[in-house]
Amino acid sequence: MSISLVQAEAVVAAARVGADERGVAVAFAVVDAGGNLVAFARGDGANLITVDTAIGKAFTAISIGADSINLTAAIQPGGPLFGTGLVLAGARSFVPYGGGVLIRVDGRVVGALGIAGAASSEVDHEIAAAAAVQVPVRVAA
Repeated sequence: MSISLVQAEAVVAAARVGADERGVAVAFAVVDAGGNLVAFARGDGANLITVDTAIGKAFTAISIGADSINLTAAIQPGGPLFGTGLVLAGARSFVPYGGGVLIRVDGRVVGALGIAGAASSEVDHEIAAAAAVQVPVRVAA
């Protein structure tokens, strides 16, 4: 089961509210369980780099099966991913910073949300985590 467009758009809408409440200009990306982009928006004033970064954070979360913030320790000096940094190579980028969170419905992963553009990846993560739990479980046909 993967996230539907209606569900993805609801998650983006919830994330937009969270970003507005914090006064940050960010980009929002939702990928399905296979890492394919389903919904995207870039807030007014968000830097252009946030486009690829938000998508990459969502893809990273799906790829590792966990929120991307879990990689923070691994990218620090001495960590196994130190030096990886931000690797932008298109739609399937590995972005090991906070802001990519898994989206679950009935306990199953159906996709991931990526947020990029706040002053810190911790804030990106907070916005994404709050929005990801607001996915509608049932969507009328």
